[in-house]
Amino acid sequence: MNTITAAITAVGSYVPDYVLSNKVLETMVDTNDEWITTRTGIKERRILKDKDKGTSYLAIQAAKDLLQKSNTDPADIDMVIMATATPDMPVAATGVYVATQIGAVNAFSYDLVAACSSFLFGMSTAARYIESGKYKKVLLIGADKMSSIIDYTDRTTCIIFGDGGGAVLFEPNTEGLGVKDEYLRTDGVGRPYLKIDAGGSLLPASIETVNNKQHYVFQEGKTVFKFAVSNMADVCEKVMKNNNLTGEDVDWLVPHQANKRIIDAAASRMKLPDEKVMMNIHKYGNTTSATLPLCLADYEKQLKKGDNLIFASFGGGFTWGAVYVKWAYDSK
Repeated sequence: MNTITAAITAVGSYVPDYVLSNKVLETMVDTNDEWITTRTGIKERRILKDKDKGTSYLAIQAAKDLLQKSNTDPADIDMVIMATATPDMPVAATGVYVATQIGAVNAFSYDLVAACSSFLFGMSTAARYIESGKYKKVLLIGADKMSSIIDYTDRTTCIIFGDGGGAVLFEPNTEGLGVKDEYLRTDGVGRPYLKIDAGGSLLPASIETVNNKQHYVFQEGKTVFKFAVSNMADVCEKVMKNNNLTGEDVDWLVPHQANKRIIDAAASRMKLPDEKVMMNIHKYGNTTSATLPLCLADYEKQLKKGDNLIFASFGGGFTWGAVYVKWAYDSK
């Protein structure tokens, strides 16, 4: 009997219509287009302006895009994993609501939270369920409405983040395609450097926490940058070494879109030319859990069956890792 691997068989995506450009940010905070572009590589980001729509809306649209493009019956989906750092609300999992809204009536679902590494960790989780042989279709969605937790008077964070959603479908494969290897890491020493202080059980919401702006993202940029540059490249190199891959063997690096300089550093360590690196940070910014699937959606037509892809991410916590995938299909 052939070994079952978990292959990505379809991709979907969604970004809001509203574009928040660097030029507009210049009118909001003390910054400028040249500084933002040089430091981050970001030119614009998408924002979900509708106040009555949350992360679930982004996730539902991305999932529907995947279902429509792949002609998949939502009733055939066994499981929905919702990777997000911005759930609609506490307690009631956003993924449960999303699964119902897209018609995945036979699926069980839950949220997976690992900051910007949520989708990457979700890839590992989805693969294990497929490899068990019990589940045939696992839908992994990454979506975040980052604008809901950003202080647009704080120039250190408001220039970075955007809103968006992406989805991939995992199915069994017996050709040796799909998820081949991974190296995932966490270290709680990073908690003080990228976080939201209030709103959880440690510091519940109060008038004081709202007045102190403790419900917005805080980032100690220099520490996070230094950590990301070193560790994202390290895990990529480890996965490559474990699978006897060189830069010539790797067809695509699919990196978390947080900062162009971090991506460039990882690609350099891996000895990859720019044309092998997926990059869309210039138009979407950092969409947290959505960066990896949004990259796949943008580059899907360039992918070929058998291509070697290295997915890599890092995030608050700290969380970081790399996943090696052998692509399962030619673009339709």
